[in-house]
Amino acid sequence: MMFGKAFITTALLACHLILASPVVTSQLLSVSGMPAPARQSKNPPAPGSNDGSSRRFNGKEVTMLALTQEKNGTTYFLRGNAEIDYLNWTLHADEVTYNSDTGGATAEGHVILDGGPNVEHIEATRAAYNLWAETGRFENVNGAIGIRMRASRPVLSSPNPFLFTGKVVLKTAPDHYTVQEGTVTTCKLPRPKWAFDARKVVVNVNGNAKIYNSTFLFEGIPILYFPFATHPVQRSPRQSGFLLPNIGRSSTKGIIFGESAFWAINRSMDARIGAQYFSTRGWAQEGEFRARPSPRSFIHFSYYGVLDRGYGPQKINQGGEDVRLDAESPFPHNFRGVADIDYLSAFVFRLAFADVFTQAVNSEVKSQAFLSNNTNGYFYNFSARRYQDFQSTTAGDVVTILHAPSVELASADHQIESSPFYWSYDFAADGLSRSQPLFHTAPLLGRFDLDPTVSAPLWLDGWSLRPQLSIRSTLYTQQREPTGEIGIAKSSVINRKTLEGSVEVRPPAIDRIFDKEFLGRRWKHVVEPRVVYDYVTGVRNFANILRFDERDILTDTNEIEYGVVNRLYAKRTLPGASTDCGPATLPVLADQQEDKSDRAPWEHPGLVPARPSPKGTEEDVCIKQPEAREIVTWEVAQKYFLNPTFGGALVPGRSNVFNTTVDLTGIAFLTESRRLSPLISRLRIQPNVRSDVEWDLDYDIKSGRINSSTAMVSYLAGQFTFGAGDSLLQGPLQSIVPGSVAGPVKFNQFRLQGQYGRPNTQGATIAASVGFDAILGSLQYSAVQAAYNWDCCGFNVEYRRFSLGPVRDENQWRFTFVLANIGSFGNLRRQERIF
Repeated sequence: MMFGKAFITTALLACHLILASPVVTSQLLSVSGMPAPARQSKNPPAPGSNDGSSRRFNGKEVTMLALTQEKNGTTYFLRGNAEIDYLNWTLHADEVTYNSDTGGATAEGHVILDGGPNVEHIEATRAAYNLWAETGRFENVNGAIGIRMRASRPVLSSPNPFLFTGKVVLKTAPDHYTVQEGTVTTCKLPRPKWAFDARKVVVNVNGNAKIYNSTFLFEGIPILYFPFATHPVQRSPRQSGFLLPNIGRSSTKGIIFGESAFWAINRSMDARIGAQYFSTRGWAQEGEFRARPSPRSFIHFSYYGVLDRGYGPQKINQGGEDVRLDAESPFPHNFRGVADIDYLSAFVFRLAFADVFTQAVNSEVKSQAFLSNNTNGYFYNFSARRYQDFQSTTAGDVVTILHAPSVELASADHQIESSPFYWSYDFAADGLSRSQPLFHTAPLLGRFDLDPTVSAPLWLDGWSLRPQLSIRSTLYTQQREPTGEIGIAKSSVINRKTLEGSVEVRPPAIDRIFDKEFLGRRWKHVVEPRVVYDYVTGVRNFANILRFDERDILTDTNEIEYGVVNRLYAKRTLPGASTDCGPATLPVLADQQEDKSDRAPWEHPGLVPARPSPKGTEEDVCIKQPEAREIVTWEVAQKYFLNPTFGGALVPGRSNVFNTTVDLTGIAFLTESRRLSPLISRLRIQPNVRSDVEWDLDYDIKSGRINSSTAMVSYLAGQFTFGAGDSLLQGPLQSIVPGSVAGPVKFNQFRLQGQYGRPNTQGATIAASVGFDAILGSLQYSAVQAAYNWDCCGFNVEYRRFSLGPVRDENQWRFTFVLANIGSFGNLRRQERIF
């Protein structure tokens, strides 16, 4: 009868402790060997007292507490809420018998051993434990490593908490346990969502838990049998070995099965290599290397390739490879080195096998590596760059531009002695080459560009006036001979000499503060006008200049740019209202706008504790907002061209791109001589961190149409997040392929995304994203993802569709099942998810 009562009491106590909500406090290492503060009494405790007595045994201080204490020689008998504190260990039980000569203790009833440098917590019905050797035997155990109990609440002290149960647990060394007939999990006890039910588990606190003859259970249901498995226990859990396999299905690839091997080289370096089998397409190979040599440097290398058996009835080979290298490191004397290398063997390979939509349709491949220094207003840069633009999926139909090597020297404005004049310069020496269908330059030609500038900025009664004068010379070792549609590159030196003068005028900003409050805020409107006059002359050989970058599209111009920026500010007036609860809005179509990558194992996310609500649920963290913020920003600008032919550089009937047009808008609009540029509008509205609206518009007054319009909106309300976007383009098209006819290009695509739930909290989350081409009248892209997270595991499932014409018509079903501190099973990778 007493045993039954004790068992029920123990079970209730264990459930009460473990079911408390975990709170992450720190990921710092515990201080090893620091003794707990000893509670001492000046006088020996009286019988029936719970005062502590402090003694020194084996040169160490031991504190004993109990309702009653007795001593017989070197043996102490502690009864009733007994407790022994030794160094940073605490042994608690209903009754404890302790031998001060050997350090041995026998504990009965509600046994709890807590402490140690690895924050170990063991609950048992009885135990025999040696305090000095830190070894012993425990029966009917619930244990945890990396979880500290505070006021009956478990607090995570390690990023890799580890929980186990067992009929018998043997502690054979300070950092070694052997669990017999027990379970291993990272879930809350006593009813974990998943666990390994094993005959034997050998735990190395500073390493792994080796699990023998185990069955993987989910909700108590046997799923898989493992003759051997490992579970990370140490604070840095990366271990070399095979990862969980990934399985999926695609309408074009068939059954997908993959496996990878992971190599933890050291604490700041790892590698992964693997392969995937597509039942209807062939084999894919992938590899990755990551390193963090120092806190300010990193290396990330990745490889992905496919040996394709062919797509469609004609078995078109769409295989290829994609190689990426990203690296950055500081160097002495304020130098910084960066490498961003991307190699793509064929555009059709990206279209067919990339799993992120915007990456799949991106026809540009950019690579660069540079070593730069920016000191005291002087800039030095040594670089190599390679740019490719695939014009179609046809092999060889690509424009390739190479800058190697390149040296750039520049400076900020520096005052000339004590005069009102300032000087600056821009110099570049480049080795260049360009190739495309039916055209190529020399493998390496030279370009030398020098642009010194003198300015005299003036300020008077709020007015800003900046006149500027520059004399520029650009020398090329080859020039273009305009023969035929494209021309040919001719080895003949050409020197372009220009004179440029400009005046920028900024009148005083006009502002008004409104007296009446609106929405608990005071409002301020600011108007910032500007006028810029620019004159360039001397470009008499524009048709002979080879095109590589923005330095080569300088033309004569005589123009005036005028614009105005409207800003609307709001300042909170209600006390205590300067907080905005809730996470910031998600980026519109985040899965398509950014290529999210897996976090490196040494990079831990910032942990922000949740603020419990009165109902006991978790609310969003309230973010301190500035008292005043810019709510609306609206810029409107236009140019008036006094030289509508740009010194004869303009070619009617073709798309012309010059420096002066690129400075205003990225959309080409010059197909004939004209005085007025399109009117550009850039509007952004952000009333709070949960909502955001952006609208960029180019309106062509001459043709009476919208050249381009890009609108994006995102809004978060409670658990719901909504995002939408529309991109419209109507402009001229001029192909580089000879014989093509210039004509208008039209593009109009809508994107919608919605989400319910929070992916980083327990519970359900569902999201959907679509991309619709209004010109083609087809749904090019769609994806739906649903997830459910428990306290120690989560499940994601996704349906994704690509419709990219004859190149790719694919339906994908992907999933992943994630076990905390173990890994993931499936083929839905983190960087390809909607959330």
